[in-house]
Amino acid sequence: MIALVDDDRNILTSVSIALQSEGFGTRVYTNGETALKALTDNPPDLAIFDIKMPQMDGLELLRRLREKSQLPVIFLTSKDDELDEALGLAMGADDYIAKPFSQRLLIARIRAILRRSEIVRAGAEPAGEGESAVAEPMVRGDLIIDSARHRVTWKGQPVSLTVTELMILEALATRPGVVKSRSALMDVAYQDDVFIDDRTIDSHIKRIRRKFRTVEPSFDAIDTLYGAGYRFGGE
Repeated sequence: MIALVDDDRNILTSVSIALQSEGFGTRVYTNGETALKALTDNPPDLAIFDIKMPQMDGLELLRRLREKSQLPVIFLTSKDDELDEALGLAMGADDYIAKPFSQRLLIARIRAILRRSEIVRAGAEPAGEGESAVAEPMVRGDLIIDSARHRVTWKGQPVSLTVTELMILEALATRPGVVKSRSALMDVAYQDDVFIDDRTIDSHIKRIRRKFRTVEPSFDAIDTLYGAGYRFGGE
């Protein structure tokens, strides 16, 4: 079940129809107050919040929700909302998608977050006979990636990444020094045949670097090899 919270009824209708066509059940809310009570009393599997809403905006809704629940949340933002995006991630949002957005991309992000949520829930219980345990965190020098729990640290300090950014970083860090092309990184981050421009990967890399540089201003562990792609750690 997916909950949609947006004061724009056109978006609620179009996204709800798209999700239902993919087999998801949906519940829709046009204001934060009503949504908060419903999300707390009867939690869905994931919620999608618009940031810009009257009365209670998406950030306030997330803040109050996080007092009671760790429900996965995706933000819908405008292209100029980088400050709100960063604040939302720090408060515990799982991802954000800028308007106008591809519904196929939104569905791909939903599936990725739900897969990770299933892994986290499985990791909270002892593995039964024939079941595999949750993978151990990846350690690459000062970098630790716990993808199952969506946690990244650099020199012991947390770095807030979206699902897409974490997937890209994990792909680079899996084999330090090995160059990953933009095409290879697109295949990792955007599944289900979602078409994107390869410049989108460049934008993600810039955001990842910027977030690590808030922890260490001299961060330079991701190299650009012009015409080839990116690598983690160099040689």
